[in-house]
Amino acid sequence: MSSEPDLLATDIEAYLAAHERKSLLRFLTCGSVDDGKSTLIGRLLYDSKMIFEDQLAALEADSRRMGTQGGALDLALLVDGLAAEREQGITIDVAYRFFATDKRKFIVADTPGHEQYTRNMVTGASTADAAVILIDARKGVLTQTRRHAYLVHLLGIRHVVLAVNKMDLVAWSQTEFDRIVADFRAFADQIGLGEVTAIPLSALTGENVTQPGTAAPWYAGLPLLPLLERLPVGDDLRDQPFRLPVQWVNRPNLDFRGYSGLIVSGQVRPGDRLRVLPSGRDSTVARIVTRDGDLALAVAGQSVTLTLADEIDISRGDVLAQAAAPPEVADQFEATLVWMDEEAMMPGRPYLLKLATRTVGASITEPKYRINVNTLERLAARRLDLNEIGVCNLALDAPIAFDPYAENHDLGGFILIDRMTSRTVGAGMLHFALRRSQNVHWQALDVDKSARGALKGQRGRVVWLTGLSGSGKSTIANLVEKKLHANGRHTYLLDGDNIRHGLNRDLGFTDEDRVENIRRVAEVARLMADAGLIVLVAFISPFRAERQLARDLMAPGDFVEVFIDTPLAVAEARDVKGLYKKARAGTLKNFTGIDSPYEAPLTPEIRIDTPQTPPAQAAEHITAWLEGALDYSI
Repeated sequence: MSSEPDLLATDIEAYLAAHERKSLLRFLTCGSVDDGKSTLIGRLLYDSKMIFEDQLAALEADSRRMGTQGGALDLALLVDGLAAEREQGITIDVAYRFFATDKRKFIVADTPGHEQYTRNMVTGASTADAAVILIDARKGVLTQTRRHAYLVHLLGIRHVVLAVNKMDLVAWSQTEFDRIVADFRAFADQIGLGEVTAIPLSALTGENVTQPGTAAPWYAGLPLLPLLERLPVGDDLRDQPFRLPVQWVNRPNLDFRGYSGLIVSGQVRPGDRLRVLPSGRDSTVARIVTRDGDLALAVAGQSVTLTLADEIDISRGDVLAQAAAPPEVADQFEATLVWMDEEAMMPGRPYLLKLATRTVGASITEPKYRINVNTLERLAARRLDLNEIGVCNLALDAPIAFDPYAENHDLGGFILIDRMTSRTVGAGMLHFALRRSQNVHWQALDVDKSARGALKGQRGRVVWLTGLSGSGKSTIANLVEKKLHANGRHTYLLDGDNIRHGLNRDLGFTDEDRVENIRRVAEVARLMADAGLIVLVAFISPFRAERQLARDLMAPGDFVEVFIDTPLAVAEARDVKGLYKKARAGTLKNFTGIDSPYEAPLTPEIRIDTPQTPPAQAAEHITAWLEGALDYSI
């Protein structure tokens, strides 16, 4: 029988046919920096003869020019493709490589070892069936080794291989190998990592990588590649309850309505009873439609379009599930969160949560603790910084269908997205729905916002004045309220200093407390506007994300942002309360404009240039804008 490389060179159709029958294993390499991950993958590619002649020629040239092996082949250069990676001899981004043997296909993710790139490791691990954790035999188990092992456990990777690399640099000492394995297994037992297969090897020389070596006669186990060829990649997803997150409602004409998506677990046949979540409506499968025709059976891993026997309102983000074993539906959860952004996680700050095909607004309501990956201690935390791992409670703007991550990775794993920049800032795993989410429900009320506003002859609004301390927000807001009151409007003014005497007296001035300060005031302002009042809010409110949160609570047009635009030098020169003087002297910490940032509005409805506009004129302008732009009559 022809080998894979021979078929690839001589009979491409036979090569492709052979590949169709093979199973696919996705695995990642991880561990601390300079443990040899890229070299190991390069060795696997080289020994499996998956390098073309032009690639080999380029590798030889690059090895002479920038390699770390004295002119000999530097196999790490096959994977480290970024210029910065080659210059520094490190891995920064996740590099994916495909290779195959006579028995199996592989996709390997080479993940960074540096702590600052831990977020990239999470990306590589999110789709892996197995993890190869490398350890430099000279250094043993390091902090980043533990961090990656903990993440492997959190992400539910079942097959773990401990590759003790660079054994040639410790003279293939069985004593050193046993010591490292015992150290790692003690940590693995603490975190519940389960079975770990340990292999002594040298990625540089190839010993125990693809073929058995002779340097360690005391090791009787399999080399790495034969072990990877034998790891079970079962069809266990097919045995789980059926789940299909709807990606697209397919409506090419009036006579066809189908629901398209990837089956993430289970199997489905025409006639099966399904439940649509979160609505809870049931129906039966009429057809399973694909490009190549209808199917009698579809299983996990297939992308299909289902048609149903009943007309049901279904949208992208809904989940079609086995009616007899549906997922849960909730809007509050406990979750483990890996923070992946330079800007710290802030409790109460609004984010977007994406789970499967559903995206909803979310916030961290209560950080419970962060985890010290060295000692596994649970440490009190009010925030999470880059690469920290913690457990927290989440609150969503709308209920979602979910399974605990331990049962279904696709319906239990999520990412958090920054609303303002669209950056992915965190990745997490849902544990369970909070009991409060099941016990607390919206109560229908007969008297609504329109009825309350009609009684006052106006519509409720929130007019949000933001700017630096000393910009004149409170002065201008007070004048605006006087004018509106004189015009017969029903108003209320929420002033930053006044609110801190009561509702928010327990809050300080850290970034976390500032976020919570604005969240509370936004909720109060929403309730007052719902009562039909015109609510004036005068708060520094330094962060755009929280002002956006306040806007999102209101109906379109019911939130008016007024930027009291005052240069820092002007505001500081006024310094009516002496706060800038204290901040400059270092006796007042976290003061906006000095040692805490202010994010100016990008597109406010009203902008007041206070150096050019006296308070009375500013108030007149705002009042005129409101009376002209907003219809107060019902």
